Amino acid sequence: MNPDLHREITRRLLADYAFRERGDWLREGRCPECGERELYAAAEAPWVLRCGRLNKCAWQGHVKDLYPDLFDDWSKRYRASHENPTAAADAYLSQARGFDLSRLRGLYSQESYHDAERGIASATVRFPLACGSYWERLIDRPQRFGKQKARFAPGKSHAGHWWAMPQRDLTTAEAVWLVEGIFDAIALEHHGVPAVALLSCNNYPEHALAALAKACAGRRPALVWALDSDDAGRRYLRKWVERARAAGWHCEAAQIPQQGKGKTDWNDLHLTGRLSPQDREEYRHEGALLIARSPAAKALLIHGRRGWREFPFEYGQRLYWFGLDLGKYSKAREALENEDSGLTEEEISERAIQESGTVTEIANCFPQALYHQANPLTDEAWYYFRVTFPHRGAAVKGTFTGAQIAAASEFKKRLLHLAPGALFSGSTAQLDRLIREQTFAIKRVATVDFIGYSREHGVYVFGDLAVKDGTIHELNDEDFFDIGKLSIKTLAQSVALSINPNREDYRTDWAGLLWQCFGAKGLVALAYWLGALFAEQIRAEHKSYPFLEVVGEAGSGKSTLIEFLWKLVGRRDYEGFDPSKSTLAARARNFAQVSNLPVVLIESDREDTGAAGRPVKSFDWDELKTAYNGRSVRARGLKNSGNETYEPPFRGAIVIAQNAPVNASEAILQRIVHLHFDRGSHTPDTRRAAECLERMPMEQVSGFVLAATRREARVMQVVTERTLHHEQQLQALPAIKSMRIAKNHAQLMALVEALAEVIRLPEEQVAAAHDHIRSMAVARQQAINADHPLVEEFWETFDFLDSAERIDHSRDPKLIAVNLNHYAEAAAARRQAIPPLVELKRHLRTSRRRKFLDIRAVNSALVSKTVKCWVFEIAPERKE
Repeated sequence: MNPDLHREITRRLLADYAFRERGDWLREGRCPECGERELYAAAEAPWVLRCGRLNKCAWQGHVKDLYPDLFDDWSKRYRASHENPTAAADAYLSQARGFDLSRLRGLYSQESYHDAERGIASATVRFPLACGSYWERLIDRPQRFGKQKARFAPGKSHAGHWWAMPQRDLTTAEAVWLVEGIFDAIALEHHGVPAVALLSCNNYPEHALAALAKACAGRRPALVWALDSDDAGRRYLRKWVERARAAGWHCEAAQIPQQGKGKTDWNDLHLTGRLSPQDREEYRHEGALLIARSPAAKALLIHGRRGWREFPFEYGQRLYWFGLDLGKYSKAREALENEDSGLTEEEISERAIQESGTVTEIANCFPQALYHQANPLTDEAWYYFRVTFPHRGAAVKGTFTGAQIAAASEFKKRLLHLAPGALFSGSTAQLDRLIREQTFAIKRVATVDFIGYSREHGVYVFGDLAVKDGTIHELNDEDFFDIGKLSIKTLAQSVALSINPNREDYRTDWAGLLWQCFGAKGLVALAYWLGALFAEQIRAEHKSYPFLEVVGEAGSGKSTLIEFLWKLVGRRDYEGFDPSKSTLAARARNFAQVSNLPVVLIESDREDTGAAGRPVKSFDWDELKTAYNGRSVRARGLKNSGNETYEPPFRGAIVIAQNAPVNASEAILQRIVHLHFDRGSHTPDTRRAAECLERMPMEQVSGFVLAATRREARVMQVVTERTLHHEQQLQALPAIKSMRIAKNHAQLMALVEALAEVIRLPEEQVAAAHDHIRSMAVARQQAINADHPLVEEFWETFDFLDSAERIDHSRDPKLIAVNLNHYAEAAAARRQAIPPLVELKRHLRTSRRRKFLDIRAVNSALVSKTVKCWVFEIAPERKE
């Protein structure tokens, strides 16, 4: 092992697994599977980590899989020279593949490949093929090339041929193993197994087999078909076995049982030391099960290998049950022994089993338990099943509860509900045996009950895509994300995001259209939207994230803007929800079902008519107060006999879109950054730009959310560093008194700068957005300083009534004392419409024009008695 590589691997192993160095070994590491301190590895060559709990865990992993970044840029670490032109290829084959280079000298060369479309290049390990073509493996960060990790010579075909070690004489072999990859064939050859590589599972080597048959001129070697253990490999293996048998070849098969994440191939087994003769015998048994000619033949193979008297098994995507009748077995064995047929003991037992064993179909499909998933907050759990059918239709996947797999009747009903036409006819005892085998040490998958960012796991979960540490991951075939040591999925179904991961489809000209249409206001809204994608991280750093209010007259473009912003994160034809039309429970679920995504409230300024004929708000904005700091907006009791409650934190960002500004308490108004839109700036050009934004396909702009979340570290660095700077600048403005207002708008200014890390922004646009945010902060402070509209209306009416007939009961010229019943009576006498007293009492305490002091008994200046009044202080500069 390269000394630098050895040092780095050892450093990471000690840090990640808490190994203790014990002479030639690393011991007492913490196993990632079982959590016990039983992990060990060789200190000088720590290629493989193994758990010492062989009976209970037996986990093992190769450092190539644990730290792929150390094994993906070979030509940078090992530079080719005139003396050693294959330095990178040598290192790759020996260290990443575990091969003895003395066996391979002259079989490969180090070349390079340049992708003109992507503008990137990589060193390759190239193997020439007998048909005049070649195959080469990309070895420098191959993930940059998408799914293309290897390539063939352009315009050359390898169909009907294979690759074989030149020094291997296949005509003298007892059996030849046919595998898919060249590295798989080399791995088997290292263990003395004659092997050839078909180069793809769908390549039947008819020309190579014909040449081998001609060279043998008599006894042919057996063919052991050992293709990969995925769906395609298994399907083509059965197909090629039938074809080769028809051509006169004796065929067997070998398969690798797949466990854990990722696909294990023959090279992986070579790296982890699992290609011993005993291991290969087990793989050939698995292959024999795959190509068994009938359910009975497969059942006898299992019985012969395991010795079980009864068991469930799959054949042809149907579920069968094998049972051995001991009475019949004894009679059949006795009869065979009395016949004196010359059979051995083993042959007598086999014949007796064939005569006494029964095979019964217990399901017309094959239900397979894949993993266990749970929601720890609600104490709910499910087993996730895949149900396949013999007619090769699409597999059906879904959940079963513990109760549904504990009884045959419940399992039968759930299976019929989940998969149309799937029928289980077995007993509970047979079901118990099936479930016991499938769920022993079953995989566990972490779950979240929302769409977006999981702070606990540090990963964005967007339905069928996930982003962690700048890397995009796709949903696997079992409907969860396999990300290193983390397996995770979302249970949320209400929010559907359709994000196009293809970077080539992502266009960036929309930013110019957004500026042309909405100017600095549109850029500020976009910056807030970007911040919503990092709301959890921002609140972790700054303890809060503001609300955005987008208001303006009808037709000013609010809906166009918000619907386009939703396109940027993959949500189609959606603007928001109306809290006035929603129940308290529905509102709470809307707030809880997303994380690091906006929650948009629309049309919540609609008013209903109260008992006194005055407009009364139907939605209380104070419900949102705790969301500012990421705390729960609603708690509910869990459905159990205890005192537990469920208070999901608010993980997103709140956007308020309506025609009129929010009328709420000062605490809510301080939490809001306000954007006002009007039709004054509309022109034919802005209209055309808006239409372009409306028509722009979501598939071409949804890549924004991936571009942003992949730059999480850089965005958060800018926000963290620049917020304090802008906050100090805003606090220095004489017009701004509230530290909360300064902080909110400083975050927004920092997000504009962070936006420039995601899309290209001219400096003048950034400056214009900053200027507009400063004016927003000043305007918000002025709005905070002003009285509530109901209070303003009260004082206007009071001044009119007091000038006509005095209603101020105060004897102190510096105070005003108002009896609200007297005020209402005077207003009614003079036909003045006033707000409902219930609403007045709620808002009068916030009066700033005349500061509210107290509600107390006052020696009235109007009547000779004491009157209960609301008492206010008159501003010093003026007595009215």
